[in-house]
Amino acid sequence: MAGSRETNEEELTERVRAGDRSAFGKLVGPHLPRLLGLAMRMLGSTADAEDAVQAALASTWLARSRLDPLRPVAAYLTTITLNKCRDRLRRRKAARLLGFSTFDAEQKIATDGPDSETLVADRQELVRVQRAIERLPISLREPLVLVTMDGRSQREAAELLGVTEKTIETRIYRARRQLRAKLDLL
Repeated sequence: MAGSRETNEEELTERVRAGDRSAFGKLVGPHLPRLLGLAMRMLGSTADAEDAVQAALASTWLARSRLDPLRPVAAYLTTITLNKCRDRLRRRKAARLLGFSTFDAEQKIATDGPDSETLVADRQELVRVQRAIERLPISLREPLVLVTMDGRSQREAAELLGVTEKTIETRIYRARRQLRAKLDLL
């Protein structure tokens, strides 16, 4: 079964390289939920995540001649998506530096439910953790998100980020240590 999928991906990649938009949809479609999840974890906003993935897909389409039919497209799409997330994070940082405020319209306060106080407290804790993750340096945030949230192995994360497995292990350790320190202080 895996062999036919690999062959199918190779064929789809060849068709995409030739400019077949339908094949592009079939090639990237199975990867969209994972890419959206990754972007959401990196950016903390559904709208920003959707925009980043859309930009990554547009870039992939424009650079389709670079696709290698013999290599899995998942790693390529993940790298492009991470790059688009980095771009968005740089723009956010520049906006904060220039004094533009950021408003997150997606945050909603729980209004129904059996125990609204617990839901609000849980949501506040989640927001607190998300903000702490967002404050981590990119070099620590990316491995943390890829391994602990996206479910990738340290080897996969190392290949995607172009570093060694030991570097990934060290960065995850440092990210967790910084998160613990930040969350204990908050």
